[in-house]
Amino acid sequence: MFTGETGGSGEGASDQFPFTRADFQAIAGLVHSHAGIVLADGKAMLVYSRLTKLVRARGLDNFRDYVALLRNDREERVQAIEALTTNHTKFFRENHHFEHFAAHVRPALVEKAARRQRVRLWSAGSSSGEEVHSLMLTLLGTDMDDARAIRSGDVVALASDLNSQVLEIGRRGLYPAAVATDIPPAMKSAWMRASADGVQMGDVVRGLIRFRQLNLLNEWPIRGQFDVIFCRNTMIYFDEPTKERLIARLSAQLVPGGYLYIGHSERLVGPAADDFLSVGQTIYRKAAA
Repeated sequence: MFTGETGGSGEGASDQFPFTRADFQAIAGLVHSHAGIVLADGKAMLVYSRLTKLVRARGLDNFRDYVALLRNDREERVQAIEALTTNHTKFFRENHHFEHFAAHVRPALVEKAARRQRVRLWSAGSSSGEEVHSLMLTLLGTDMDDARAIRSGDVVALASDLNSQVLEIGRRGLYPAAVATDIPPAMKSAWMRASADGVQMGDVVRGLIRFRQLNLLNEWPIRGQFDVIFCRNTMIYFDEPTKERLIARLSAQLVPGGYLYIGHSERLVGPAADDFLSVGQTIYRKAAA
């Protein structure tokens, strides 16, 4: 599919904007060094199709100039990486995770909150906020006594992502009504309200969440450990060494006995995998001290 090469896909995708093998390799190198994401040769068409809109939006007519922009513009790199890793997200995706959380994790967290003990949750790779809002809706539940303990306790959920634009969507907590159909009606009634533009997360839910821009490869300006970490459908983009380092860091960030939820096609690898016991489908509990 590359400009100047014969054969290939025959789709002529690179006719609109010249796209060479060198362009692809440069983009793949930048994405790997800044986000740990591996783009194999077979992803060339995906790279072209996902980034063409950005090339056009910048007023450029070839990928060589876009590569130069990527090298020098951090925010552009962030947007390119987000375009290449956009993942389907929705409320209560992989619902068995939330069912497990409600049945096996939430009761102890409600008790901790009632005793004014610290409760921390982390949605790593939160995208536009559906995951962390699903988690917080589940924690609050529909029992108002439990919810009162959560609201008055030391309870915070961190929602982090590389992309500041999707974080702002999550921070606003405003979603089209059509995407909220997976939210249980009782939770929706208790903690959300209708708006002219769709559905709005209520102030209680939004007040318990902190949205922060964070690159999982860089240093984490995080104090203390978490009771629960959701890191789902993020590791699928990483090479094995990056996965191993991330899992080790996530383990260190969990309290003894804390829970880690990962994506349906992901697995724990490396020495730190031994820190965990499988307690469900892609659900792991860190060994107690």
